[in-house]
Amino acid sequence: MSKGQLVIISSPSGGGKDSVINALLKIFPTAARLITTTTRPPRPGNVNGVDYYFISEEEFKNKVKNGDFLEHNFYAGNYYGAQKKHLEESLANHDIVFTQIEVNGKHGLDRNGVKNLSIFLLPENLEILRQRIERRGGITAEVIAKRLAIAEEEITASTDYDYRIVNEDGKMEETVDNIAKIIKTSLPTVPTIDKKAIIS
Repeated sequence: MSKGQLVIISSPSGGGKDSVINALLKIFPTAARLITTTTRPPRPGNVNGVDYYFISEEEFKNKVKNGDFLEHNFYAGNYYGAQKKHLEESLANHDIVFTQIEVNGKHGLDRNGVKNLSIFLLPENLEILRQRIERRGGITAEVIAKRLAIAEEEITASTDYDYRIVNEDGKMEETVDNIAKIIKTSLPTVPTIDKKAIIS
């Protein structure tokens, strides 16, 4: 019997969703992150089973055929998806389960009747988003242009999220505070930790 609430934190590439979720995990001690599955290669520092489950395209497609995914998408040249068993296990053992799936993934969960609280992080504008993506390094101008085009589509498609919050550059703590308040209002019985000095 699942006891948890799924909380979706989405943003365009470079929009800050991973950093925000990491900060929220420090505030909500009985929360966890849903580990999703991808065919993209690990980035430096990524750990299999911690950041993602990294699998081959062939294995991913076999899992799709077997009905293992609640939702899956092809994004920027790679497949991503949330496996049913991973979500069920996480919801059974945690009060909150955060996921950073993108807009199409959120809509896939909605179509499958998966209850969720959804929050979309908006950039101040696309130029600032471009700068954030460029700061990551290792990405060609062509890929950046493609991600910005996808970002425009995602922002347009995010209007059915429960909340849309502007994640201003350099003001992540403020963004985290706002989202924590939303979660506390929606889930008042979930324990929290005083966040003083835990957000760097």
